[in-house]
Amino acid sequence: MIAKTPPAPYYAVIFTSLRTDGDHGYEQAATRMVELAREQPGFLGVESARGEDGLGITVSYWASEAAILAWKHHPEHSEIRERGRSTWYSSCHTRVCKVERAYAFKQ
Repeated sequence: MIAKTPPAPYYAVIFTSLRTDGDHGYEQAATRMVELAREQPGFLGVESARGEDGLGITVSYWASEAAILAWKHHPEHSEIRERGRSTWYSSCHTRVCKVERAYAFKQ
């Protein structure tokens, strides 16, 4: 699903990851993280996709850098992030961007 974001400017956190083999509780944790993010002040939406090769990209949208930092330091999110590094991902990258302009097309 394409996130419905407000007019720019706002922020995007791009999380790119390469999964390890096996679920090991990943799907349940991923679902919980989206539920928890939706409860956070400043959360605007999320888009996520994962290919058959294990490469995934999740983009979450936020109203401010302060909201992003609050999410980063949320205790449950921090715990799951560490489990990701130890169990679910062989590699991951996080990029934080300010969205200056956004365009849409819909048929």
